[in-house]
Parts: sequence; structure tokens; C-alpha cells
Amino acid sequence: MTPLKVIFLADTRPGHYHLAQGVIAALARLRPVEVTRIEVIRKWIVPTRWLRLRINSKGLFPPRMLRMAYRIDADALPKADLVVSAGGETQMPNICVTRFLGVPSIFCGSLLRGLGPENFDLVISSYAKDAGSDRHMVVLKPSAIDPDALGRPAVVPRYGPELHPCLAGLLVGGNAGPFRYRVEEWERLLGFIAEIAKAWGTRWLVSTSRRTPPAVADRIAELAKDDSVVARFIDYRTAGPGTLPEVFAKAEVIVCTEDSSTMISEAVSARLPVVGVAPTAHRFTDEEQDYRSFLIANGWCRVLPIAALTPDAFASALSAIEPIKENPLDALAAKLKERLPALF
Repeated sequence: MTPLKVIFLADTRPGHYHLAQGVIAALARLRPVEVTRIEVIRKWIVPTRWLRLRINSKGLFPPRMLRMAYRIDADALPKADLVVSAGGETQMPNICVTRFLGVPSIFCGSLLRGLGPENFDLVISSYAKDAGSDRHMVVLKPSAIDPDALGRPAVVPRYGPELHPCLAGLLVGGNAGPFRYRVEEWERLLGFIAEIAKAWGTRWLVSTSRRTPPAVADRIAELAKDDSVVARFIDYRTAGPGTLPEVFAKAEVIVCTEDSSTMISEAVSARLPVVGVAPTAHRFTDEEQDYRSFLIANGWCRVLPIAALTPDAFASALSAIEPIKENPLDALAAKLKERLPALF
């Protein structure tokens, strides 16, 4: 088949552009793709309210908005069959590029107030409230991680009191929005992985993120000197993004701080048992709480307060998890083909 030419509009937040990359990876299961990635950085002097008014006006001239607000030259855009983006900052550029080129569009995420789903051919959401919309498709948050390529087993053993993992992954985030970790909670979390290592003989693959406080990363580096506890430490400050597949390929279970919905979703997509750990000070939006409840109701993950972390509580949580058996990329590809048949 001829390649599907995709314009990928990406903001600077991994939690957003990873969703769009997941959609593109699913598209590639159906047809070869050629991707042109364009960074979206809005000029700080252009207010959202003005952009919303212009995008909804009959006199909208997409090249002007792209040039004035985002420094994107519409005449330099390549020919394309589809526009894909994720994150609020990419919504209006997505609309402009789509209208200028006259091609279909996919947006991943929640729509800004005042922008309706009719502006896109397909809106990929992970929130139950959108299930009744003709333009929405409600699915597990897309991820480009392919569990088959990682060598993940289709059937995962039921870990718990009778079966302990030999190698576990710890994904460490940090303060975000209403999530606030106290110093003693970080110490409790790191003390817990040392306790599990001693009690079970489990070693840890630990990866930090851009939100991880430097002091916490330094503390993990100290702990990593004991290879009976930490088998591998991936420090975001030197490794940068894109290292999670290494953890997912080797770990048997994942512990992930609850501030990152994307990291939890990616671990679930990799067919891993996932236990989220939460600080005392945290709060979800209603739709995000619905999404976490959806993951738990399907048996894909469990959540424990950091203050309640013990080997017994961890074993009990693991025993209640049954990971996804299918390949989420194949499942998403099938739904995309159903919703956008003209592309395939």
C-alpha cells in the first residue's frame, strides 16, 4: 500500500505527544506511514480567548493564525492524508492545518471549552463521559509501546503471596497539580523497595521522570549502589525521555507513582501488573477519577497509599491484578479502521 502521509503536531509534554505517537503506531499496523513532526509552541503574547474567537469565526484564515500564533508557515506544509495531535495547545493548530489542507484529523484528549468535536474527524478520549458522542472514540490511553516487540508474555503469572517477582520496575514521577509528595513519603517509598528486596529477594529497575525532585533522584542514586536492591537506575537527568521500554521489557511487575496517568497507561498497555502508589495530598479531576476507576474495574491495576506500603499489602494488590491479554495496538488499529475506513 502507498504510505499514509501524517502530519504530527506535537507540543512539549511527553504525556501528550506519547498519546499521538500511540495512535500513529496503531495506524502503522494497517498501512505504512510517513510522519512529518511539527513542534507546536504558541507565542506567549497570543491569548487562548482570542484564538478561540478566531477559530470559531467565519472569517478564519488558517495560514494567518498559524503564522501569527505558532510561527508555522502554511505554504511550507507537506502534502498529507491525515493530521494527528494531542494536548490542548495543539487543538487549534490541528484545526487550522486540517482546514488548510482539506484532510481528516484525529485529536487525542479533552477538548477546550468552546471547541466542539465537530472540528475533528475523530476525537480519542479515555473518559466515559464522551462515550455518547458520534465523533468520540473512548479507549485505553494510546501508547506506542508494543508488548509483542518487547517480548512480553501474552499470559502473565498471578503474582502475590505465593509467587514473588524476581525483577520489579519502579517509575518515579513527582509533584504535579494537586499531587504533592512530602519528604517522608519519598523516604517511605524508597524504604519499601529496600524492604521488598530483603523480604522477597526482588531487585528493582528504577526510572525517574522530568518531575522527579533532584534530591529524590540523588537519594535513588545512593540506594542504587546496593545492587541487591537496585538492579538498574535510569536517571532522567542524564538519560532523557524514551527509556521506559527498557524497564517494561525486563520487569515482571510495575510500581508507579499516581501523578502520571500516562506512565500507568503505558505499563498497562505493556501487559504488566501495575500498582499505583499515591501520596496523602492528591486529587483527581472527575474524568481522571473515572479513568482510574476504569483501569481498576478491568483488573489491570491496583492503588495503594504510600503510607500503607508493606510487603503483605503489595502482595495482596498484585494477586488482584490480571493484565491485558490482547495487544492494545491491534485493538486500537481495528477501531481506527472501523471509524476512518476511507484511510485504509
